[in-house]
Amino acid sequence: MREKLLGPIKTESLKQVFVAKFENLILSGKISIGETLPSERELAAQLKVSRPVVHEGLIELSLRGLVSIRPRSGTVVNDFRKEASIPLLLSLLNYHGTLDPKIQQDILEMRMLFENEMVRLAAQNRTEEQLNQLEEIIRQEEIINRDNEQEVAGLDYKFHQIIALTSGNFIYSLLINSFREIYLHLSTLFFSDPEVCTVVFDAHKEITEAVREQDEKKAIRIMTRLLNHGAEHLEIMINKNRTKSKSQITVIK
Repeated sequence: MREKLLGPIKTESLKQVFVAKFENLILSGKISIGETLPSERELAAQLKVSRPVVHEGLIELSLRGLVSIRPRSGTVVNDFRKEASIPLLLSLLNYHGTLDPKIQQDILEMRMLFENEMVRLAAQNRTEEQLNQLEEIIRQEEIINRDNEQEVAGLDYKFHQIIALTSGNFIYSLLINSFREIYLHLSTLFFSDPEVCTVVFDAHKEITEAVREQDEKKAIRIMTRLLNHGAEHLEIMINKNRTKSKSQITVIK
């Protein structure tokens, strides 16, 4: 029985690599909506893989709603906001690259919606133990090395995760857990500027106090301010990162 459970570990197939590559190109906006991809023969030649790999990869992209395969017309990139399915959502949640600005904005808007409700319920339902957990995060924030953006991002994630648990709504906990990968990726970029730590950590203290006082309106107001600040500063950091990448490409050329 154990031999069956512990089978050999397999590396990614060429098809998975193909799908991940084109998923990245489409979600980042490097391949535009409505653009027609090269033929299967051309793609196979450019990528140095077999035509069956390309064919199966395109079918997978089609199932995710990213492309449409049209006989005699070729493969066209969909407006995935209209065509995409649940598998694409799962891909987005685990995506580590730079997203198309519109998708990024959509994610931030959704986060604003559910995190405000999350903190409102947290103020309503908090227990003493949960307050202690929030205050422990704040104590760790006071001593953390602010130049280590990954550790800071991880601590920030834990704060929001505890707020989700404190809300008492299991679905909010699932949502915040599902967004962990993309949350940490964007937060690490955000915290690459150590100066934002002061704004974020101060907001965490105010939110914790509002939750302790069971002041729902105050908690929502501070969370809204924090998320707006995060969205604005993240956009600045992403644009700066894009400019840096372009300049590096120019130097290489």
